[in-house]
Amino acid sequence: MTEDVNSGFRYTQLDGLPIYQFEPWTNQPHLVHVILTRHGGVSRPPYATLNLSRAVGDEPSAVECNHARVYSALGIQSTQVAQCHLVHGRTIRRVTAQEAGQWLGQADGLITAQPGVMLSMRFADCIPILLHSPQRRAVGLVHAGWRGTLQNVAGAAVRAMVEELGCDANDITALIGPSIGPCCYEVGPETVRKVTMALPEIAALLLRDSGRRTYLDLWQANYQQLLSAGVGHVLNMALCTACHRDLFFSHRGDNGRTGRFGVIIGYRTHNDDGTTDI
Repeated sequence: MTEDVNSGFRYTQLDGLPIYQFEPWTNQPHLVHVILTRHGGVSRPPYATLNLSRAVGDEPSAVECNHARVYSALGIQSTQVAQCHLVHGRTIRRVTAQEAGQWLGQADGLITAQPGVMLSMRFADCIPILLHSPQRRAVGLVHAGWRGTLQNVAGAAVRAMVEELGCDANDITALIGPSIGPCCYEVGPETVRKVTMALPEIAALLLRDSGRRTYLDLWQANYQQLLSAGVGHVLNMALCTACHRDLFFSHRGDNGRTGRFGVIIGYRTHNDDGTTDI
């Protein structure tokens, strides 16, 4: 298992939308994956501009327009996109073809090996983890904040891909996307206590500065959990959302009133003649 930082990622434009992609995955036939930014939409401040959350107080019509822009740029339909209500837990949902286009209740991880199903989540400091098994043509998407990290939601998603989708953990590549970094994620005494009690091995990732402020390294915590789950390759974008508010929404950096940027991953359906359906 290896860990790379900022290796192989590219920042580009997709039909006018700024996006990040993992270069090796762009050559994977029929695989769709994008990490969006806060740019390219129609929402007004403090949600400017590509806010994809319907739960932060943004104008509903603007949010729907933003979703439509994203789906058009990707060449997919809203009826393909599976979403869930993020609750900072460890519930993982396997998404079937019949569930595409639906809200799937409360979960913090989605997995599928069904072509034509696109997994989607929204972020503003918590960690997006993208999972891909090329051998099985399966994907996963995880939302990991500090509460989810304490419950090992990343490891739960990997185990679900192995047990429910027939993946080999060593075949899975995991990408740790833009999220609040150890440079900015200051935590208080109560969080320190909970981390120390729940996961002593992660307590070592509590960093203290000369002013005795404490910071938590969620990137490394999730890397270690993915390693323990047997994932073959982990890459960390090492992009702090609080440091890069010019590119991403940050709940902490924007003082709690902000939008959510999106992440989407899935396989297109394809025909025997080599053509691709939406």
